[in-house]
Amino acid sequence: MHRQHLLSLLQQHLDNPATTDPSERAMTEATQQFVQQHSDCFERTLLVGHVTGSACVVSPDRQQTVLIHHGKLDRWFQPGGHADGDPDVVTVALKEAQEETGLIRLALVTEPGKSAPIFDVDVHPIPARGEVPAHLHYDIRFLIEADPTEPFVRTEEVQNVKWFLLDDAKSMADSPSLGRMLTKIS
Repeated sequence: MHRQHLLSLLQQHLDNPATTDPSERAMTEATQQFVQQHSDCFERTLLVGHVTGSACVVSPDRQQTVLIHHGKLDRWFQPGGHADGDPDVVTVALKEAQEETGLIRLALVTEPGKSAPIFDVDVHPIPARGEVPAHLHYDIRFLIEADPTEPFVRTEEVQNVKWFLLDDAKSMADSPSLGRMLTKIS
């Protein structure tokens, strides 16, 4: 079953003693239910919502993080995007981070002997746009290390990409979701 790996990762995230935020726990449980109910949960054509993958990109010393300025939404976010049918959300997060920043030396942060741990889960509404109705993104986020000396490459979708000192990124985070995720970095 193509959803089983994600369901296993979500359960590991719930079982992790570090996952203590009640809001995130509720969103993780909602994501489990959504994935169980929708075999096409990785497809953006599922108009009620779909699974997305994001990267919380940090420097090896955890003092900096990468944020992208999304041109259409005029806000700073972590890199991420649609799975487009790919059930491997780790690959999705890494691919999106590379596409949106141009960074190629990206490394998933894992604990020895464990499969890719989920760093954060967030369910957030996306407003209607054109013929696409309002829907939910079930965002699965992973902690990714990158080299802060590697140059960025800008794309049309991303207005700006920048390393921020962690404290600066926390102070400018304008969503509880981004703030919660940045607070976890240590």
